[in-house]
Amino acid sequence: MASISLLLTFPKTSNGLTELKETVTEGHHDVGSASPRRKVPRLDSDSDSASASRSQASTTLISGAGKAGPLTLHLAGGGNIFNKPVSGDKEFALLHRVVRVTLNPKEDEILPATNHAIYSACRTVVSIAKRGEGLYDTLQMELERCVNLLVGTCTSGHKDKIEWISLFVTTCKWFESRINLLVSLLTYLDQEYIVRTTGLNPIRATAYAIFEESVFANPTIAASIKDGVKEWAESERNTKTPHVHRPQIPLLVNHLVTHGQYSIFEGHYVSITHAYYTAESQRLSKEREKEPQAFFEHVQHRIYEEEERSKAVLPVGSWGLLRETTEQALWNDRLVWLADETIGPYMSARDFQPLGAMYTLFGRINGLKVLCTAFRKHIRTSVEVIVKDTARDEEMVDRLLGLKRLANETITESFSVTPIPTSNTSTSNPRKRPDKEFTYALGDAFTTGFKARRNKPAEMIAKHLDRAMRKGQGGSSDTEFDAMLDDVLGLYRFSEDKDVFRTFYHRSLAKRLLLAKSASDDFEASMLKKLKERYDPEFGMGEDMFKDLALSRESMRDYHSKLDLDNPGRKLSAMVLQRSAWPFSRNDKTVDIPPAMQAELTKFTMFYKNKHSGHALDWDHALGTATLKARFTPGVKELSVSLYQAIVLLLFNESERLMFQDIKEQAGMDDGELRRTLQSLACGKKKVLKKIPPGKDVNDDDAFGFNANFEDPRAKVHINSIQAKVSPEESKRTNEAIEGDRKLYLDAAIVRIMKANKTMMYEKLKNATIDAVKNHFVPQVDVIKQRIDSLVESDYLERDKSERNKFHYVA
Repeated sequence: MASISLLLTFPKTSNGLTELKETVTEGHHDVGSASPRRKVPRLDSDSDSASASRSQASTTLISGAGKAGPLTLHLAGGGNIFNKPVSGDKEFALLHRVVRVTLNPKEDEILPATNHAIYSACRTVVSIAKRGEGLYDTLQMELERCVNLLVGTCTSGHKDKIEWISLFVTTCKWFESRINLLVSLLTYLDQEYIVRTTGLNPIRATAYAIFEESVFANPTIAASIKDGVKEWAESERNTKTPHVHRPQIPLLVNHLVTHGQYSIFEGHYVSITHAYYTAESQRLSKEREKEPQAFFEHVQHRIYEEEERSKAVLPVGSWGLLRETTEQALWNDRLVWLADETIGPYMSARDFQPLGAMYTLFGRINGLKVLCTAFRKHIRTSVEVIVKDTARDEEMVDRLLGLKRLANETITESFSVTPIPTSNTSTSNPRKRPDKEFTYALGDAFTTGFKARRNKPAEMIAKHLDRAMRKGQGGSSDTEFDAMLDDVLGLYRFSEDKDVFRTFYHRSLAKRLLLAKSASDDFEASMLKKLKERYDPEFGMGEDMFKDLALSRESMRDYHSKLDLDNPGRKLSAMVLQRSAWPFSRNDKTVDIPPAMQAELTKFTMFYKNKHSGHALDWDHALGTATLKARFTPGVKELSVSLYQAIVLLLFNESERLMFQDIKEQAGMDDGELRRTLQSLACGKKKVLKKIPPGKDVNDDDAFGFNANFEDPRAKVHINSIQAKVSPEESKRTNEAIEGDRKLYLDAAIVRIMKANKTMMYEKLKNATIDAVKNHFVPQVDVIKQRIDSLVESDYLERDKSERNKFHYVA
């Protein structure tokens, strides 16, 4: 039996309240009221004609006993309409017809009723007739029938694989639109019956579940989707142009997302992408084995293509995955080859953009370590080539500086990272910061490369600084010249042979100061300060050199002040130096000084001993200079020469022609020194002597004569002296002296370590020794072993009787 509560209970989304409404007319209000009841405005739904007609035909009146009293419902007519049962057969049949028409993929039929009538029929069947279960079962049956028809459509025929995608997209679109319509028409079923019944899914979920179970689980359809997508992707990748059916792919993706099938599609797409590019990478790496740059450019373009394709057809969440898959497939097992073969050519061409792209791409696949290793290898190899090129030793430092500038520029332009912005940094244009790993690799590469020819790089750096200090800044500003010197010292940092650099620099500095060849004392002092404070405290001995020179000048002024103005002794300039402050050993070689010169030296020696009775003077003429006045046929010239050159030239005042043996006997000079001196006078650019016969080498039977026809545009002529330069023989002697000093360093370090520890194993002693002398040089392991054996023979150490690698200190 129906009740009034049933009549007044409706779903929220229905317009059922328009069936019963409050009607207030004159003559039916409470007589006892003070005033007539206020009219109630119509609801929006009351404005339709159906509601109006029902309002006019209604026999139901509502009246109230008072303003605040209850409303009374009066029913006209003699029967009890609430007890009359509602079957809903007519409405159910209508709904069945509606569902079948809606889900018929073969015919586009018109719905048998208006949307409102269908909506009302659904309300009657579900809410009044209580036949929601039957309607739900009917809907399921029709959905299964519809989906089966769709499966048949998708699996029949022989369409092209890519065109089939279009068919499938159209099918999905049609089905989803039909389901949307049913959800709208069968609102009461969705929101009244299904919501209140446990275990049932809404209409949309039910429909999609049937569709997914029958369509996406169908092997033929699943294979067709995969084949169509693969053929489309390969077509675009092969032709490198968008396919005409590309717009269907994002539509397919949308439907797959709607039905929860996208993850399967994404996995398949990733798989075919990886397979395609792996095969392409293998093929191209063989075809372009000798063209790594072309391979890299191709790969770079391929990655860009795939990124653009992903953005055009895939959800944003898949872009990164597809890019990573493409990169992994293309780079797989080819990172080392690509990095090793391309870094050098790109750097040589100063083509930093591809290197920057390589840095970015390698970084995304954890390949920066490979790139950094290749960079280190290239720099080390380049340094070794430069260092081992003995024919271009004089250019070594300039070439190393050029390589280092190129490497630094490469790191700055290509191997740099953008820092993460913080509250203290500007986010508009953050400056890139060089990657520290590549900076460390650069230093390690230079250090390792220098070992390819031990001692020589340090020697050449010292000689390069010597030339720079002699030449001076030229047209450069003080800042530019100082920066250039800092660049050269930057190379010195990479050398482990600190003692070699120190020795050669000290010798060169001493010659510059004694021969007055330095361009600037200020720069000399500044350089010594840098070397002492930043590199090696032992460079403090340079300060003692400047002190000696200052005292010598003062001493000479005092000596000259005691001589007459026309005394030839005023032309003498002697420098009194402390042996401990200057890097020269005692010179035992003799030379016969002309009597007039020797007389002046004797006078100065007596003057100095009178002032410093406890001091002894040992004359070293190897770095002495002299100025001679020479009368040639074209005119008189002043010759600036070394003291050895002056001694030889003065012999020709007595004879115009002398044999080599005669000169050697009269000058009393060392044979090698004499030959070099004669070469500088008779075989160089400025030939003030004639060699008979002509040639570059001085032989025992050669004769020499005064060149009266010597010409030069300048009145004062400087003749380069080999003494002013570091000759190969002197370099050899210096290196031999350094090796001897190293042995003493090692001996002292080993004894000092053993004295402190008493007993040590060989490995610990070796490591402790290396650590003790590393500020001077890095010794070779076999040299340390030799020094330990030598100390054992000298009874400073002894081997353990039972364990040969154990040593004891002998007190």
